[in-house]
Amino acid sequence: MRTRFLLLAASIAVAAVCGVALAAADTFPETIGLPDGFRPEGIAIGPRATFYVGSIGTGAVYRGSLRTGAGAELVPGDGGRSAIGVDLDQRGRLFVAGGATGQAYVYDAKTGTEIATYALTVPPTFVNDVIVTSTGAYFTDSTNPFLYRIPIGRNGELGAAEAIPLGGDIVYGPGNNANGIEATPNGKTLVIVQSNTGQLFAVSPESGNTDEIDLGGESVPNGDGILLDGRTLYVVQNRLNQVAVIDLASSLATGTVVTRFTDDDLDVPSTIDELGHRLYAVNARFTTPPTPTTKYSVTQLQKP
Repeated sequence: MRTRFLLLAASIAVAAVCGVALAAADTFPETIGLPDGFRPEGIAIGPRATFYVGSIGTGAVYRGSLRTGAGAELVPGDGGRSAIGVDLDQRGRLFVAGGATGQAYVYDAKTGTEIATYALTVPPTFVNDVIVTSTGAYFTDSTNPFLYRIPIGRNGELGAAEAIPLGGDIVYGPGNNANGIEATPNGKTLVIVQSNTGQLFAVSPESGNTDEIDLGGESVPNGDGILLDGRTLYVVQNRLNQVAVIDLASSLATGTVVTRFTDDDLDVPSTIDELGHRLYAVNARFTTPPTPTTKYSVTQLQKP
């Protein structure tokens, strides 16, 4: 997921004032290759058009440039780790969901140094995605009806992890349940997608109570990563190779699916993040058997 920054937009505006042609700003590569065999899942975009992608298989984190497509491994792989959802905070820390390990990791986004490791829960579990607000990092569990919170203090200090039972409208069943997670700008409400039912929920970050967001008979099955931009919610429907665009009511009680779009370069995308008018989707290729030579990439999409 998915911390958004306005630095690129500001730099483009300055370039326009100075009379610099803006054509160069549109030369960002449409496809960015990742290391062979990497098995990517989550993506977060930070300052200076830098992106971070985690590896399901090893827990490695790759850092690259959306401007040039160049990059390198920031956090080395570890056979006992996994990196699913990733998100950045405003202090340059990268929070990583650890999937079936039940763990979460916090790294320095500049150096890759490990800051903390948390045992959020015990298997069977799948700690799937993470969103960071000003007061905490919240992780979904696709197997068990809980959110996990790492509190963030006023001065940025990290507290002990907490388990928050999910109640209210959500009902867990077979398959992947709570998956992608987002937060309103003030951090007072979370939004999650339930993959196996295609439902969306508004969630209290304090109590864990969930209220279904009424989509008027529509649903988003195979919903994976989500991105909230104002009142527009983008939902990646992974095995359907498409992204649903939903207009949410200000109350988050209802939403309208306004369109769904795809791209020839999508290959079972797992999640997206944004930079200005661009979206970037990770091609997780879940239907392709992973090998050490399997190709993986990040695809640029234009907002519809």
